[in-house]
Amino acid sequence: MLKDDEDVSRISDPAFPSTEPQGFSPEQMVRCEECLRANPPIRFECLYCGQALPAREGATAPARPSLRPLVKGEQGYNCILMKCPQEGLSDNSLAEAAGLLRLDVADLTRICQVKRRLPLARSATPQEAVLIEQTLASIGLETIVVSDQALAVEESPPQRLKKIDLRESEFVAHYTSGLPSTSIEWSAITLTMAGRLFAKRVQFKERKRRGPEKEIVDTSETTSDEAVLDIYAKNQDGGWRIMANNFDFSCLGDQKTLLAGENFSTLAAVIRDHSPQAEYDNSYLSLRRVLELVWPSEQETASLGWQRDGAGKYSTSEATLTTNESQFTRYSRLCHFLKVTSLNQQ
Repeated sequence: MLKDDEDVSRISDPAFPSTEPQGFSPEQMVRCEECLRANPPIRFECLYCGQALPAREGATAPARPSLRPLVKGEQGYNCILMKCPQEGLSDNSLAEAAGLLRLDVADLTRICQVKRRLPLARSATPQEAVLIEQTLASIGLETIVVSDQALAVEESPPQRLKKIDLRESEFVAHYTSGLPSTSIEWSAITLTMAGRLFAKRVQFKERKRRGPEKEIVDTSETTSDEAVLDIYAKNQDGGWRIMANNFDFSCLGDQKTLLAGENFSTLAAVIRDHSPQAEYDNSYLSLRRVLELVWPSEQETASLGWQRDGAGKYSTSEATLTTNESQFTRYSRLCHFLKVTSLNQQ
């Protein structure tokens, strides 16, 4: 045993590397020109106000995309997978790509196995999109960046048709909006996209009680499922849309039945028979799950106001609508965009 008065040299603890993430010095931080707050140099947009940050000259830290969810109406930039290596990706490459894209390795593997041109990420700035494209290229994934402006989902929605007149060399489109009718030659059709639109509306009614909690007094849920067909022709970017539940199938003549689903299938077959040169694509339903990872269905909640429930009692109602219409339109426009780009390159 050592004595208390014995001179014992102090033994220093061995140095272990820190596992905590290292911060950035004040000199490395980037100041936002909009809100004047400091941001890490790995960001492209302000952490606080979302404004694009100024270019970082001489930055040593590798930038990393934030991939924040975009709000409705905000323009984004889509990184589209064009080609995977024939031999596949190694486990390390898959993990690196999945971390960059904020995806699970299993989900990224599923996207690569589908062998379709699908979105991998939707970013808020072109700088983020270019960074993703370059990083994935170093791993072996060939991608391109397609802006929301090029797809024009909200700026130029498809023109909905209420009925058509079938003719030998063309059909006449009649619009639900009341615009003048248009004649389209069968030979001008380049692509038809088939899919289904799903919508779910959940409404609940609640009443305020004593205290912070509220009492739910009533709930209801309704769903809808509707077949849809988008038609694209040469020199026409927006396309036309036929929806099964809001269409006059009198153009089918003796082939028309009492069921909208049967009439829709018959009309789609007639259009395909008259335009054999056009590509027919019905892949949407099988790809909904992977599309949801990057282009989720839209959900919107609206207040239905106050309602009197008796003497001194009031209740409020809200309704939440979830629909995949924007998702299908975005995928339909992407397929048309890629087809037109391919034709222009030939």
